[in-house]
Amino acid sequence: MKHKGRAWKFGTNIDTDAIIPARYLNVTDPKELAQHCMENENPQFLKEVREGDMIVAETNFGCGSSREHAPIAIKAKGISCVIAKSYARIFYRNAFNIGLPIIESDEAVHGIQDGHKLEVDLEKGEIKNETTGQIFKANPIPPFMQKIIDDGGLIEHITKRSC
Repeated sequence: MKHKGRAWKFGTNIDTDAIIPARYLNVTDPKELAQHCMENENPQFLKEVREGDMIVAETNFGCGSSREHAPIAIKAKGISCVIAKSYARIFYRNAFNIGLPIIESDEAVHGIQDGHKLEVDLEKGEIKNETTGQIFKANPIPPFMQKIIDDGGLIEHITKRSC
């Protein structure tokens, strides 16, 4: 599956509290969570992000608590993919569980700036920076995990398989 969108660049150690502040942990509606996604990291993000845009981050994205609110808020905000050098393991698992595509690529993170237009091919593990023309490699998402994403997350995937 291919995703196209604009890059929103973030730094190192973006924790789950930065993604969705703890004061919203009593909120269960994904649309309401989306209204506060990354609000303390970049206020422009909330105002200007568009459906299909992508988050690009340095190392250890999603560190901190194990809350699923963080990937839910990102997905509900319309982010089509997250590209980072590395992820906190629990965030990595939670992202796939809720159907949020995430990929790792050191070289892409270095070659992408805020606002660059990107195209990501998850199956090939290819990230094209349409602004600069550069093409970066990432580990492709294994087919069984891609199926979980395509189905909308782990629960939806299991539901479809058991019907």
